[in-house]
Amino acid sequence: HAAAQVLAGLEDASLWHHPVSASALTSASRSVAVIGAGWAGCAAAVEATRRGHRVTLFEATRTVGGRARRVSGDSTPALGLDNGQHILIGAYTETLQLMRDLGVDPKAALLRLPLTLQFMTSSGLQGLKLPLWPAPLDALAGMVRARGWSWRDKAALLRVAVGWQLAGFTCPPLQSVADLCRHLTPRVKAELIEPLCVSALNTPADRASGTVFLRVLKDSMFAGRGGSNLLLPRVDLSALLPDAAVAWLAQAGGVFRPAARVTHLAPSDAADGPWHVTAGDTQPFDRVILACAPQAALRLLADSPLANTRDAGNRGAKWLAAAQALQFEAITTVYAQSPGNRLPQPMLALPSSAQAPAQFVFDRGQLGGSAGLLAFVVSASTRSSADITAQVLAQGAYQLGLTDLAPVQTIVEKRATFACTPGLQRPGMTVQPHLLACGDYVKGPYPATLEGAVRSGLAAARALD
Repeated sequence: HAAAQVLAGLEDASLWHHPVSASALTSASRSVAVIGAGWAGCAAAVEATRRGHRVTLFEATRTVGGRARRVSGDSTPALGLDNGQHILIGAYTETLQLMRDLGVDPKAALLRLPLTLQFMTSSGLQGLKLPLWPAPLDALAGMVRARGWSWRDKAALLRVAVGWQLAGFTCPPLQSVADLCRHLTPRVKAELIEPLCVSALNTPADRASGTVFLRVLKDSMFAGRGGSNLLLPRVDLSALLPDAAVAWLAQAGGVFRPAARVTHLAPSDAADGPWHVTAGDTQPFDRVILACAPQAALRLLADSPLANTRDAGNRGAKWLAAAQALQFEAITTVYAQSPGNRLPQPMLALPSSAQAPAQFVFDRGQLGGSAGLLAFVVSASTRSSADITAQVLAQGAYQLGLTDLAPVQTIVEKRATFACTPGLQRPGMTVQPHLLACGDYVKGPYPATLEGAVRSGLAAARALD
Protein backbone atom coordinates (compact mmCIF):
# COMPACT_ATOMS: atom_id res chain seq x y z
CA HIS A 1 0.00 0.00 0.00
CA ALA A 2 2.79 2.41 0.91
CA ALA A 3 4.68 1.60 -2.29
CA ALA A 4 1.53 2.17 -4.35
CA GLN A 5 1.10 5.58 -2.73
CA VAL A 6 4.69 6.47 -3.58
CA LEU A 7 4.33 5.45 -7.22
CA ALA A 8 1.04 7.29 -7.52
CA GLY A 9 2.72 10.36 -6.09
CA LEU A 10 5.21 10.35 -8.95
CA GLU A 11 2.46 11.69 -11.20
CA ASP A 12 2.00 14.72 -8.95
CA ALA A 13 3.67 17.85 -10.26
CA SER A 14 4.69 18.75 -6.72
CA LEU A 15 7.21 15.93 -6.92
CA TRP A 16 9.44 18.01 -9.16
CA HIS A 17 10.32 20.52 -6.48
CA HIS A 18 13.83 20.86 -7.94
CA PRO A 19 13.51 20.19 -11.69
CA VAL A 20 16.52 19.43 -13.86
CA SER A 21 17.41 22.45 -15.97
CA ALA A 22 18.25 22.13 -19.65
CA SER A 23 21.34 24.31 -19.20
CA ALA A 24 22.65 22.01 -16.47
CA LEU A 25 22.25 18.99 -18.71
CA THR A 26 24.22 20.56 -21.54
CA SER A 27 26.94 22.48 -19.71
CA ALA A 28 27.81 20.58 -16.54
CA SER A 29 26.40 17.10 -16.98
CA ARG A 30 28.70 14.33 -15.80
CA SER A 31 28.33 10.58 -15.49
CA VAL A 32 28.15 9.77 -11.79
CA ALA A 33 28.22 6.40 -10.03
CA VAL A 34 26.63 6.32 -6.58
CA ILE A 35 27.61 3.12 -4.78
CA GLY A 36 25.04 2.16 -2.16
CA ALA A 37 21.30 2.85 -1.99
CA GLY A 38 21.02 3.64 1.68
CA TRP A 39 19.59 6.96 2.80
CA ALA A 40 22.79 8.86 1.97
CA GLY A 41 23.12 7.23 -1.44
CA CYS A 42 19.46 7.85 -2.32
CA ALA A 43 19.81 11.51 -1.32
CA ALA A 44 23.01 11.84 -3.36
CA ALA A 45 21.49 10.16 -6.43
CA VAL A 46 18.39 12.35 -6.38
CA GLU A 47 20.30 15.59 -5.82
CA ALA A 48 22.92 14.79 -8.46
CA THR A 49 20.14 14.09 -10.96
CA ARG A 50 18.38 17.32 -10.02
CA ARG A 51 21.64 19.15 -10.74
CA GLY A 52 21.79 17.72 -14.25
CA HIS A 53 24.15 14.77 -13.88
CA ARG A 54 23.66 11.31 -15.40
CA VAL A 55 23.42 9.02 -12.38
CA THR A 56 23.73 5.28 -11.96
CA LEU A 57 22.84 4.04 -8.47
CA PHE A 58 24.35 0.67 -7.49
CA GLU A 59 22.95 -1.44 -4.66
CA ALA A 60 24.39 -4.79 -3.58
CA THR A 61 21.03 -6.12 -2.31
CA ARG A 62 17.47 -6.03 -3.63
CA THR A 63 16.19 -3.85 -0.78
CA VAL A 64 16.99 -0.16 -0.58
CA GLY A 65 17.60 1.69 2.67
CA GLY A 66 20.96 0.37 3.88
CA ARG A 67 20.98 0.25 7.67
CA ALA A 68 17.42 1.65 7.77
CA ARG A 69 15.40 -0.73 5.60
CA ARG A 70 12.55 -3.24 5.63
CA VAL A 71 13.22 -6.92 6.18
CA SER A 72 11.05 -10.00 5.83
CA GLY A 73 10.31 -11.96 8.97
CA ASP A 74 11.74 -15.46 9.03
CA SER A 75 8.45 -17.11 9.96
CA THR A 76 5.99 -14.26 9.45
CA PRO A 77 7.03 -12.28 6.35
CA ALA A 78 3.70 -10.43 6.24
CA LEU A 79 4.50 -8.51 9.41
CA GLY A 80 6.66 -5.99 7.54
CA LEU A 81 9.58 -5.70 9.95
CA ASP A 82 12.49 -3.26 9.80
CA ASN A 83 16.14 -3.96 10.55
CA GLY A 84 15.92 -1.42 13.38
CA GLN A 85 13.74 1.29 14.87
CA HIS A 86 14.39 4.88 13.92
CA ILE A 87 12.99 7.99 15.56
CA LEU A 88 12.98 11.11 13.43
CA ILE A 89 12.52 14.53 15.02
CA GLY A 90 11.00 17.77 13.85
CA ALA A 91 14.45 19.29 13.40
CA TYR A 92 15.24 16.87 10.55
CA THR A 93 14.62 19.62 8.03
CA GLU A 94 16.59 18.18 5.10
CA THR A 95 15.10 14.69 5.44
CA LEU A 96 11.54 15.98 5.70
CA GLN A 97 12.00 18.29 2.71
CA LEU A 98 13.46 15.49 0.60
CA MET A 99 10.50 13.28 1.52
CA ARG A 100 8.13 15.99 0.31
CA ASP A 101 10.14 16.45 -2.91
CA LEU A 102 9.77 12.72 -3.58
CA GLY A 103 6.02 12.72 -3.05
CA VAL A 104 6.03 11.24 0.46
CA ASP A 105 3.73 13.12 2.83
CA PRO A 106 5.43 13.32 6.26
CA LYS A 107 2.07 13.91 7.94
CA ALA A 108 0.78 10.58 6.64
CA ALA A 109 4.01 8.60 6.91
CA LEU A 110 5.04 9.80 10.38
CA LEU A 111 3.23 10.03 13.69
CA ARG A 112 4.14 13.38 15.28
CA LEU A 113 4.31 13.47 19.06
CA PRO A 114 5.62 16.07 21.52
CA LEU A 115 8.98 15.11 23.03
CA THR A 116 8.18 12.40 25.55
CA LEU A 117 10.38 9.89 27.34
CA GLN A 118 7.69 8.12 29.32
CA PHE A 119 8.07 4.93 31.30
CA MET A 120 5.39 2.33 32.01
CA THR A 121 4.95 3.92 35.44
CA SER A 122 4.08 7.23 33.67
CA SER A 123 7.22 8.85 35.11
CA GLY A 124 9.65 10.73 32.90
CA LEU A 125 9.62 13.67 30.52
CA GLN A 126 6.12 14.63 29.42
CA GLY A 127 5.79 16.55 26.18
CA LEU A 128 3.42 19.44 25.68
CA LYS A 129 0.25 18.81 23.76
CA LEU A 130 -0.17 20.47 20.41
CA PRO A 131 -0.52 23.29 19.40
CA LEU A 132 3.16 23.79 19.85
CA TRP A 133 4.86 26.31 22.07
CA PRO A 134 7.82 28.14 20.58
CA ALA A 135 11.30 26.79 21.30
CA PRO A 136 12.85 26.62 23.81
CA LEU A 137 9.72 27.11 25.94
CA ASP A 138 8.25 23.79 24.80
CA ALA A 139 11.34 21.85 25.91
CA LEU A 140 11.73 23.76 29.16
CA ALA A 141 8.04 23.39 30.00
CA GLY A 142 8.31 19.67 29.31
CA MET A 143 11.10 19.47 31.87
CA VAL A 144 8.99 21.26 34.47
CA ARG A 145 6.06 18.91 33.82
CA ALA A 146 8.13 15.73 34.16
CA ARG A 147 6.23 13.22 36.28
CA GLY A 148 7.78 11.45 39.21
CA TRP A 149 10.57 14.00 39.50
CA SER A 150 11.12 16.13 42.58
CA TRP A 151 11.55 19.88 42.33
CA ARG A 152 15.23 19.27 43.05
CA ASP A 153 15.42 17.09 39.93
CA LYS A 154 13.64 19.66 37.80
CA ALA A 155 15.59 22.63 39.15
CA ALA A 156 18.90 20.89 38.49
CA LEU A 157 17.91 20.10 34.92
CA LEU A 158 16.66 23.61 34.21
CA ARG A 159 19.80 25.15 35.71
CA VAL A 160 22.11 22.93 33.67
CA ALA A 161 20.07 23.35 30.47
CA VAL A 162 20.11 27.14 30.76
CA GLY A 163 23.87 26.96 31.36
CA TRP A 164 24.31 24.96 28.15
CA GLN A 165 22.32 27.54 26.25
CA LEU A 166 24.28 30.47 27.68
CA ALA A 167 27.53 28.71 26.71
CA GLY A 168 26.31 28.40 23.12
CA PHE A 169 25.95 24.61 23.46
CA THR A 170 29.70 24.11 23.39
CA CYS A 171 32.04 22.21 25.66
CA PRO A 172 35.66 21.02 25.60
CA PRO A 173 36.11 18.54 22.73
CA LEU A 174 37.22 15.68 24.98
CA GLN A 175 34.36 16.01 27.48
CA SER A 176 31.98 13.07 27.74
CA VAL A 177 28.21 13.31 28.14
CA ALA A 178 28.51 11.82 31.64
CA ASP A 179 30.94 14.54 32.70
CA LEU A 180 28.84 17.20 30.98
CA CYS A 181 25.84 16.12 33.08
CA ARG A 182 27.67 15.51 36.36
CA HIS A 183 25.62 18.17 38.19
CA LEU A 184 22.29 16.53 37.39
CA THR A 185 20.50 14.31 39.88
CA PRO A 186 20.70 10.51 39.52
CA ARG A 187 17.03 10.30 38.52
CA VAL A 188 17.36 12.83 35.71
CA LYS A 189 20.47 11.06 34.45
CA ALA A 190 18.70 7.69 34.49
CA GLU A 191 15.36 8.78 33.05
CA LEU A 192 16.44 11.46 30.57
CA ILE A 193 20.15 11.74 29.80
CA GLU A 194 20.98 8.04 29.46
CA PRO A 195 18.02 7.13 27.19
CA LEU A 196 18.38 10.35 25.19
CA CYS A 197 22.11 9.84 24.72
CA VAL A 198 21.91 6.18 23.76
CA SER A 199 19.04 6.82 21.34
CA ALA A 200 20.72 9.79 19.63
CA LEU A 201 24.39 8.75 19.73
CA ASN A 202 24.06 4.97 20.27
CA THR A 203 26.92 5.29 22.72
CA PRO A 204 26.68 5.13 26.53
CA ALA A 205 26.96 8.49 28.28
CA ASP A 206 30.32 7.72 29.88
CA ARG A 207 31.83 7.15 26.40
CA ALA A 208 29.74 9.57 24.32
CA SER A 209 30.85 12.92 22.93
CA GLY A 210 29.54 15.88 24.87
CA THR A 211 30.13 18.14 21.86
CA VAL A 212 27.89 16.11 19.56
CA PHE A 213 25.27 15.61 22.29
CA LEU A 214 25.00 19.37 22.79
CA ARG A 215 24.67 19.94 19.04
CA VAL A 216 21.76 17.50 18.93
CA LEU A 217 20.09 19.27 21.84
CA LYS A 218 20.64 22.68 20.27
CA ASP A 219 19.12 21.73 16.94
CA SER A 220 16.20 19.84 18.45
CA MET A 221 15.03 21.21 21.78
CA PHE A 222 16.31 24.77 21.43
CA ALA A 223 15.88 25.54 17.75
CA GLY A 224 12.72 26.04 15.71
CA ARG A 225 9.11 25.39 16.63
CA GLY A 226 8.41 21.68 16.79
CA GLY A 227 12.08 20.75 16.41
CA SER A 228 11.96 18.51 19.46
CA ASN A 229 8.84 16.63 18.32
CA LEU A 230 9.23 12.89 17.88
CA LEU A 231 8.31 11.56 14.43
CA LEU A 232 7.63 7.82 14.50
CA PRO A 233 7.41 5.97 11.15
CA ARG A 234 3.99 4.57 10.25
CA VAL A 235 5.39 2.75 7.20
CA ASP A 236 8.44 0.55 6.85
CA LEU A 237 11.78 2.32 6.60
CA SER A 238 12.31 1.59 2.92
CA ALA A 239 8.90 3.05 2.06
CA LEU A 240 9.63 6.13 4.15
CA LEU A 241 12.13 7.54 1.62
CA PRO A 242 14.39 5.09 -0.30
CA ASP A 243 11.59 3.42 -2.34
CA ALA A 244 10.38 6.84 -3.44
CA ALA A 245 13.93 7.92 -4.30
CA VAL A 246 14.63 5.03 -6.69
CA ALA A 247 11.18 5.42 -8.27
CA TRP A 248 11.87 9.14 -8.75
CA LEU A 249 15.30 8.37 -10.16
CA ALA A 250 13.84 6.06 -12.81
CA GLN A 251 11.25 8.68 -13.79
CA ALA A 252 13.99 11.32 -14.06
CA GLY A 253 16.13 9.25 -16.41
CA GLY A 254 18.62 7.84 -13.93
CA VAL A 255 19.62 4.19 -13.70
CA PHE A 256 19.06 2.02 -10.64
CA ARG A 257 20.89 -1.30 -10.49
CA PRO A 258 19.70 -3.49 -7.60
CA ALA A 259 21.54 -6.70 -6.70
CA ALA A 260 24.63 -5.22 -8.36
CA ARG A 261 27.51 -5.48 -5.91
CA VAL A 262 30.47 -3.30 -6.87
CA THR A 263 33.53 -5.50 -6.62
CA HIS A 264 36.24 -3.27 -8.00
CA LEU A 265 36.93 0.45 -8.22
CA ALA A 266 39.94 1.79 -10.11
CA PRO A 267 41.09 5.22 -11.26
CA SER A 268 42.12 5.92 -14.82
CA ASP A 269 45.79 6.28 -15.68
CA ALA A 270 45.04 9.80 -16.87
CA ALA A 271 45.17 12.49 -14.20
CA ASP A 272 41.66 13.73 -15.00
CA GLY A 273 40.36 10.48 -16.43
CA PRO A 274 37.29 8.50 -15.39
CA TRP A 275 36.92 5.99 -12.60
CA HIS A 276 36.19 2.41 -13.61
CA VAL A 277 33.42 0.73 -11.63
CA THR A 278 32.98 -3.03 -11.84
CA ALA A 279 29.68 -4.66 -10.89
CA GLY A 280 29.59 -7.67 -13.19
CA ASP A 281 30.55 -5.42 -16.09
CA THR A 282 32.95 -2.47 -15.96
CA GLN A 283 31.86 1.08 -16.76
CA PRO A 284 33.70 4.41 -16.72
CA PHE A 285 32.29 7.33 -14.70
CA ASP A 286 33.41 10.94 -14.46
CA ARG A 287 32.67 10.99 -10.73
CA VAL A 288 32.07 8.37 -8.04
CA ILE A 289 30.28 8.78 -4.72
CA LEU A 290 30.93 6.08 -2.14
CA ALA A 291 27.61 5.87 -0.30
CA CYS A 292 28.16 2.40 1.10
CA ALA A 293 29.04 1.50 4.68
CA PRO A 294 32.60 2.47 5.68
CA GLN A 295 33.77 -1.14 5.83
CA ALA A 296 32.52 -1.69 2.26
CA ALA A 297 34.28 1.48 1.11
CA LEU A 298 37.48 0.27 2.74
CA ARG A 299 37.24 -3.04 0.89
CA LEU A 300 36.84 -1.29 -2.45
CA LEU A 301 39.82 0.96 -1.80
CA ALA A 302 42.08 -1.65 -0.19
CA ASP A 303 43.86 -2.60 -3.43
CA SER A 304 43.88 0.88 -4.98
CA PRO A 305 46.76 3.38 -5.13
CA LEU A 306 44.98 5.28 -2.35
CA ALA A 307 46.10 2.63 0.12
CA ASN A 308 49.77 3.61 -0.22
CA THR A 309 50.17 4.87 3.33
CA ARG A 310 53.89 5.45 2.78
CA ASP A 311 53.05 8.45 0.61
CA ALA A 312 52.65 11.28 3.12
CA GLY A 313 50.91 13.43 0.53
CA ASN A 314 48.39 10.76 -0.39
CA ARG A 315 45.05 12.32 0.52
CA GLY A 316 43.26 9.05 -0.04
CA ALA A 317 45.55 7.29 2.43
CA LYS A 318 44.63 9.83 5.09
CA TRP A 319 40.95 9.20 4.40
CA LEU A 320 41.52 5.46 4.69
CA ALA A 321 43.34 5.90 7.99
CA ALA A 322 40.46 7.93 9.45
CA ALA A 323 37.89 5.40 8.25
CA GLN A 324 39.90 2.48 9.62
CA ALA A 325 40.10 4.16 13.03
CA LEU A 326 36.31 4.22 13.44
CA GLN A 327 34.85 1.93 16.06
CA PHE A 328 31.30 0.66 15.83
CA GLU A 329 28.33 -0.05 18.06
CA ALA A 330 25.70 -2.74 17.51
CA ILE A 331 21.94 -2.33 17.81
CA THR A 332 19.67 -5.30 18.45
CA THR A 333 15.94 -5.28 17.80
CA VAL A 334 13.87 -8.03 19.42
CA TYR A 335 10.44 -8.42 17.84
CA ALA A 336 7.91 -10.16 20.05
CA GLN A 337 4.16 -10.73 19.84
CA SER A 338 1.73 -10.13 22.68
CA PRO A 339 -1.73 -10.87 21.27
CA GLY A 340 -4.45 -8.48 22.35
CA ASN A 341 -2.13 -6.15 24.26
CA ARG A 342 -1.55 -2.47 23.57
CA LEU A 343 1.00 -0.21 25.27
CA PRO A 344 -0.09 3.11 26.82
CA GLN A 345 2.07 4.95 24.24
CA PRO A 346 3.43 4.04 20.79
CA MET A 347 6.91 4.24 22.34
CA LEU A 348 7.99 3.76 25.93
CA ALA A 349 11.36 4.14 27.62
CA LEU A 350 12.47 1.18 29.72
CA PRO A 351 14.68 1.06 32.79
CA SER A 352 17.71 -0.79 31.49
CA SER A 353 20.40 -2.75 33.27
CA ALA A 354 22.75 -5.64 32.64
CA GLN A 355 19.85 -8.07 33.11
CA ALA A 356 17.25 -5.86 31.36
CA PRO A 357 19.09 -4.58 28.26
CA ALA A 358 16.31 -2.90 26.22
CA GLN A 359 16.12 0.88 26.51
CA PHE A 360 12.96 1.37 24.44
CA VAL A 361 9.93 -0.55 23.22
CA PHE A 362 7.77 0.38 20.23
CA ASP A 363 4.17 -0.75 19.80
CA ARG A 364 4.12 -1.47 16.08
CA GLY A 365 0.37 -2.03 16.24
CA GLN A 366 -0.04 1.69 16.89
CA LEU A 367 2.33 2.53 14.03
CA GLY A 368 0.63 0.82 11.12
CA GLY A 369 1.87 -2.69 11.91
CA SER A 370 0.38 -5.89 13.25
CA ALA A 371 -1.63 -5.55 16.48
CA GLY A 372 0.34 -6.78 19.47
CA LEU A 373 3.70 -6.66 17.69
CA LEU A 374 6.35 -5.03 19.89
CA ALA A 375 9.89 -4.01 18.97
CA PHE A 376 12.39 -3.88 21.86
CA VAL A 377 15.56 -1.89 21.10
CA VAL A 378 18.93 -2.63 22.68
CA SER A 379 21.40 0.09 21.69
CA ALA A 380 25.14 -0.45 22.04
CA SER A 381 24.43 -4.16 22.47
CA THR A 382 27.27 -6.58 23.19
CA ARG A 383 25.68 -9.93 24.05
CA SER A 384 24.68 -12.77 21.75
CA SER A 385 21.34 -12.70 19.97
CA ALA A 386 19.98 -15.64 21.98
CA ASP A 387 20.99 -14.11 25.33
CA ILE A 388 19.50 -10.72 24.47
CA THR A 389 16.24 -12.30 23.30
CA ALA A 390 15.83 -14.27 26.51
CA GLN A 391 16.62 -11.25 28.68
CA VAL A 392 14.26 -8.97 26.75
CA LEU A 393 11.37 -11.40 27.02
CA ALA A 394 11.92 -11.55 30.78
CA GLN A 395 12.21 -7.75 30.88
CA GLY A 396 8.90 -7.39 29.06
CA ALA A 397 7.25 -9.72 31.55
CA TYR A 398 8.28 -7.96 34.75
CA GLN A 399 8.48 -4.35 33.51
CA LEU A 400 5.44 -4.34 31.24
CA GLY A 401 3.44 -7.20 32.72
CA LEU A 402 3.42 -9.06 29.41
CA THR A 403 3.77 -12.69 30.43
CA ASP A 404 2.55 -14.01 27.07
CA LEU A 405 5.34 -12.50 24.95
CA ALA A 406 6.30 -14.82 22.09
CA PRO A 407 9.52 -14.16 20.17
CA VAL A 408 9.08 -13.33 16.46
CA GLN A 409 12.53 -12.39 15.21
CA THR A 410 15.73 -10.86 16.57
CA ILE A 411 17.78 -8.66 14.26
CA VAL A 412 21.33 -7.64 15.11
CA GLU A 413 23.05 -4.87 13.19
CA LYS A 414 26.63 -5.48 14.32
CA ARG A 415 27.94 -2.22 12.84
CA ALA A 416 24.80 -0.14 13.13
CA THR A 417 26.59 3.13 13.93
CA PHE A 418 30.03 4.45 14.65
CA ALA A 419 30.91 4.98 18.30
CA CYS A 420 30.39 8.70 18.84
CA THR A 421 33.24 9.27 21.30
CA PRO A 422 34.89 12.52 22.47
CA GLY A 423 37.47 13.95 20.09
CA LEU A 424 36.57 11.54 17.29
CA GLN A 425 38.13 12.48 13.93
CA ARG A 426 35.77 11.27 11.21
CA PRO A 427 36.80 10.90 7.54
CA GLY A 428 35.92 13.82 5.30
CA MET A 429 33.74 13.95 2.20
CA THR A 430 36.58 14.14 -0.35
CA VAL A 431 38.59 10.95 -0.69
CA GLN A 432 40.52 12.36 -3.60
CA PRO A 433 39.61 14.39 -6.72
CA HIS A 434 36.48 13.00 -8.40
CA LEU A 435 35.98 10.44 -5.63
CA LEU A 436 33.68 11.45 -2.78
CA ALA A 437 32.17 9.71 0.22
CA CYS A 438 28.88 10.24 1.99
CA GLY A 439 27.13 8.58 4.88
CA ASP A 440 26.28 9.15 8.50
CA TYR A 441 29.89 8.39 9.44
CA VAL A 442 31.42 11.12 7.25
CA LYS A 443 32.61 14.27 9.02
CA GLY A 444 29.71 16.42 10.17
CA PRO A 445 28.00 17.89 13.23
CA TYR A 446 25.58 15.02 13.85
CA PRO A 447 25.89 11.47 15.12
CA ALA A 448 24.84 8.47 13.04
CA THR A 449 21.28 9.58 12.23
CA LEU A 450 19.04 9.57 9.17
CA GLU A 451 19.34 13.35 9.00
CA GLY A 452 23.12 13.08 9.08
CA ALA A 453 23.03 10.54 6.24
CA VAL A 454 20.69 12.63 4.09
CA ARG A 455 22.66 15.84 4.64
CA SER A 456 25.88 14.06 3.76
CA GLY A 457 24.39 12.68 0.54
CA LEU A 458 23.07 16.06 -0.52
CA ALA A 459 26.42 17.71 0.23
CA ALA A 460 28.33 15.14 -1.84
CA ALA A 461 26.04 15.66 -4.84
CA ARG A 462 26.43 19.43 -4.60
CA ALA A 463 30.21 19.05 -4.52
CA LEU A 464 30.15 17.41 -7.96
CA ASP A 465 29.69 20.74 -9.75
